[in-house]
Amino acid sequence: MILLNKSKLKNSALIDEADSLKNAGFIGKEQLDFIKKELPVLNSHNNILVRIGFFLLGSFLYSSLCGVVSLLGLSGMDESWKIFPYLFAIIGVVGSEILTKQDYHNHGLDDAFILGLQLNIGFAVGVSTDGDNILAITIAVTIASIISYLRYVHLLSALVFYLAFTATLGYAIFDFLEAGQAILPFFMMFYGIGTYYFCRRLISKLDEPFYYKGIVLIKNMSLILLYFSGNYLVVREFSASLADTYYEVSPEIPFAFFFWIFTFGIPVLYLFFALKNKDRIMLWISFAAVAFSFYSFRFYYSVLPIEIALTLGGLVLFAIAFLSIRKLKHKETGLTFKPDRIANSNAFLNAEALLIASTFGMKPEVKSPESPMEFGGGGFSGGGSEGNF
Repeated sequence: MILLNKSKLKNSALIDEADSLKNAGFIGKEQLDFIKKELPVLNSHNNILVRIGFFLLGSFLYSSLCGVVSLLGLSGMDESWKIFPYLFAIIGVVGSEILTKQDYHNHGLDDAFILGLQLNIGFAVGVSTDGDNILAITIAVTIASIISYLRYVHLLSALVFYLAFTATLGYAIFDFLEAGQAILPFFMMFYGIGTYYFCRRLISKLDEPFYYKGIVLIKNMSLILLYFSGNYLVVREFSASLADTYYEVSPEIPFAFFFWIFTFGIPVLYLFFALKNKDRIMLWISFAAVAFSFYSFRFYYSVLPIEIALTLGGLVLFAIAFLSIRKLKHKETGLTFKPDRIANSNAFLNAEALLIASTFGMKPEVKSPESPMEFGGGGFSGGGSEGNF
């Protein structure tokens, strides 16, 4: 299914890990240069600005090709213009196949064509259905994005897949269930929990690392979806936007007390499990969720003026940070304030990098001092049995 060269794809992951090991001080620059010289890799860019630049260039190239096709086919067409989005999607597929076969991966050019084909497939289905069947559009984008991720190992396609699949389930509930609006928040809660544990189980059984980042991305997105599914502000405003009685102030929702508990309880649970499992990304999500929870409360209940609230909030955060640093700065293991030597690593890549070092016969840069005691002698197989020193 994967179109990319698996060997080069794995080598690219090893080079990234070697960079982390070099930054952490485990290997030297000479060893890193040697690894990069010995391992052929894919054409990619880790610099986000360079990648955005190539993405804009690829978008211009893609739109130019679509414009040429449009100019060649517009003459003498009336209703047949609806075929153009399908032709644009085909251009995206052909471009993605050509760039991927030329070892372009996370480069920027390939991003433009891969995302473009998914956009045009959704647009083509929307034009064919006159924009009335949103469920058909989301299903088409879901299928196109998951195929793109599995074939091109494109990380953004994994994000598009999860968002499109979530939208598909949401629209399906509205279309086929009479009480869809009432059960949608609870359904999304269980859906987020199920996605999270499914991804954790999938990661534990993952044999090859190619899809690891995409699964981790979906797992973390499920945490965000779980929080927003039960956030009081989101549920109340979204429910009001779907109703016909939404004027200036949204009406109160049923089970408001439950959603308030959920709004402040989930960030606390995220924080607890992030510290327990040493999950850095979950910790960031918990901080963001705490901030949005207080924003949700102030959206309806303004207890203090904004300047006083911000000042008091800053003082509380400073006190928490100061006390936490004092508590953790002398700890050497577990949860500690000491800097992490490797900010991004996993067991597979560490093991692979060490295997490369041992396979290539890399020697440590620090030479051990020679021993002052000389060994040798002995007439019986080096046993030292000659009776002299």
